[in-house]
Amino acid sequence: MAPKFGTSGLRGLVTELTPDLVADHVRAFAAACPMGSGLWVGRDLRASSPALAQEVIAAARSMGLAVTDCGALPTPALALAALQAQAASVMVTGSHIPADRNGLKFYTPAGEITKMEEAAILAALGTPPCGMGPEPVACPTAGADWVARYVRAFGPDALAGLRLGIWAHSAVSRDLLAGALVELGAECVSMGRSETFVPIDTEAVSDQARADLAGWAPGFDAILSTDGDGDRPLLADGAGRVIPGDILGQITAAALGAECVVTPVSSNTGAELSGCFARVIRSRIGSPFVIAAMQAIGGRVAGYEANGGFLLGFDAQGPAGPLPALMTRDSLLPLVTVLMQARRAGGLARLLAAQPPRFTATDRLENFPTARSGPLLAALTADPAPLLSAVSETESGRDLTDGLRLLLRSGRVLHLRPSGNAPEFRAYAEAESENAAAGLLAAALARLRGMSG
Repeated sequence: MAPKFGTSGLRGLVTELTPDLVADHVRAFAAACPMGSGLWVGRDLRASSPALAQEVIAAARSMGLAVTDCGALPTPALALAALQAQAASVMVTGSHIPADRNGLKFYTPAGEITKMEEAAILAALGTPPCGMGPEPVACPTAGADWVARYVRAFGPDALAGLRLGIWAHSAVSRDLLAGALVELGAECVSMGRSETFVPIDTEAVSDQARADLAGWAPGFDAILSTDGDGDRPLLADGAGRVIPGDILGQITAAALGAECVVTPVSSNTGAELSGCFARVIRSRIGSPFVIAAMQAIGGRVAGYEANGGFLLGFDAQGPAGPLPALMTRDSLLPLVTVLMQARRAGGLARLLAAQPPRFTATDRLENFPTARSGPLLAALTADPAPLLSAVSETESGRDLTDGLRLLLRSGRVLHLRPSGNAPEFRAYAEAESENAAAGLLAAALARLRGMSG
């Protein structure tokens, strides 16, 4: 997997993220995009991340930039700190992809880079150094400031009475997440901590992870976690069942008073069916596309993805204080908001029962490079009959916004696309029940494996 820009920044194998390649992209970023007061740098807990962060810092200094080193912290915490300092930032993370890969996420003082800025960075590759910046300074408070944002907005009793499990694994957010929940009034117990990196995809939770969550669940109101860099939430109920990220998003947007929402075509159709929003916009998959649509709409707009990452596009009001806009994927906001709403509703089960009966399931074919996924998608777009026969469905329509989204006569949905940042072929199913969605997905993946083998 040669390093390339996908839906979440530059990604590639660690062996191919060489010092020269990293330095070239950082210098190009500095040359092509506004830097504001300097560059802030953070990283996740992968073994390769500390060295890559030092390469980012060295390259930024070679462009004369003042650098602030935030160390290990969640991506939204870094984005928030840099935004408040009116600075650019780079997060060293591969998010949920395996430990042999890593990447860089780029932010200008205005937020996550746009697709136009990505193109400008690529055009500026080859920019030489232009002078040495000062020694980097440290910022040890950025993570705590991220937590304080939500304590101020929701108050110290927002989660009082809840007993929560924290699946720590190797998430850089694990200790801050636990600390935030305690400050919000909950009792917390940590479990599953790992000192080696564990890739957790909140949009495609593995069977083993689901089994672990079910085993841990007794005695807890919910179990919480995030992906590796802390910008995507994971929430399981008191039985250990994972709540899909798009359901977390629609509950959070409604609770915060959003009038419009933007969500990718891979999210379920609950936002439209809920009647909570004046307008629902469907984008391509990836936060840059969600952000672009949010910026085009303006006003009281929120965005969320099927992975649970939530973007707040307006200055909202929490029960205890103000909650300023933060136009980057965040995990803590949807976790806190949904738990607070569940507490008010008498539990997660009652809160979820009040949502439209639309359920999604997603998984992927791993180690599936573009050279294979592209032809497979083209063949299915031209003739989906082999796939539809395997799932006993017929097509009533399609959406080609991002991949192939088949609308089925049963009212169900089957969506196929190559991943934008990993060698994977993703499949999404939507149906009227969890079991129906899971069955549709399993049948589709079985046929896809046979077609691709």
